[in-house]
Amino acid sequence: MAVTAQRPLGVDELLDRVREGLDRVEAKEAYTAGQAGEALLVDIRYAALRERDGLIPGALVVERNELEWRLDPQGSHRAPEATSHDLRVVVVCNEGYASSLAALSLRQLGLHRATDLVGGFQAWRTAGLPVTG
Repeated sequence: MAVTAQRPLGVDELLDRVREGLDRVEAKEAYTAGQAGEALLVDIRYAALRERDGLIPGALVVERNELEWRLDPQGSHRAPEATSHDLRVVVVCNEGYASSLAALSLRQLGLHRATDLVGGFQAWRTAGLPVTG
């Protein structure tokens, strides 16, 4: 049996495919869900961006390279907030690109409600939502 190689995806096509499977949220919806305790907002921006632009109050800050270890409910290095695979996680990056791929990674760990913020932190700030620091 001959095996045929699949055509590699470019990042734009990959993002489109990933986003088809996510229930992405807008900034005001993320804010409301976070305030109501219905979602855990997770800020994966790197330190320089957080220092420059500030933080989302109440968001869990997790560097992208630690995300899976900190949010796996079964993991030995999990954050206290990572209580269940049913946890609704809204991943926030700077502009809403890296967060889509991060949400996919969390879904692959079984966090089936993981999604991301459309437009990222910049959309949050543009919507006039609270920022500290």
